[in-house]
Amino acid sequence: MSRLLPFLLVSALLAGCATAYQRDGFSGGYTETQLGENIFQVSFRGNGYTRGERASDFALLRSAEVTTENGFRYFIVVESGKDSSLSTYTTPTQSYTTGSAYGYGNTAYGSATTTTYGGQTYIIRKPSATNTIVCFKEKPEIAGLVFDAEFVKKSLKQKYGITN
Repeated sequence: MSRLLPFLLVSALLAGCATAYQRDGFSGGYTETQLGENIFQVSFRGNGYTRGERASDFALLRSAEVTTENGFRYFIVVESGKDSSLSTYTTPTQSYTTGSAYGYGNTAYGSATTTTYGGQTYIIRKPSATNTIVCFKEKPEIAGLVFDAEFVKKSLKQKYGITN
């Protein structure tokens, strides 16, 4: 049990740790690639505690930030994709046996109980979202959804309590 305690403590600490809004790292985050003068591909990869909605929202938030960081005000999403990677984790199995025995003459009597812990399998789903965006300085007169980058940033940062 003493070897299991540190694992349980770390697991408890991580239980509420959906991927933060951050550059891509060990637990996930966002990346972007410039594909043209005003074309970018923006992705967000979550960890096993991240909901799909959060991954999509953070890809959209980063799309808005990339737009303004490159001197644009508006963007459209020309291609969007959502995916999930699945993995499993099975906890180690440990068995403990307790017993008692007593003898009477040349005969021994006894009983034993074996208890097994662990062996549970958990399915871990890690969502990701990718947007290919085209950015504009002025609002384009096109059919389709045109995002105002400043509005998107304000709205999503408020939703998730992001202060920077």
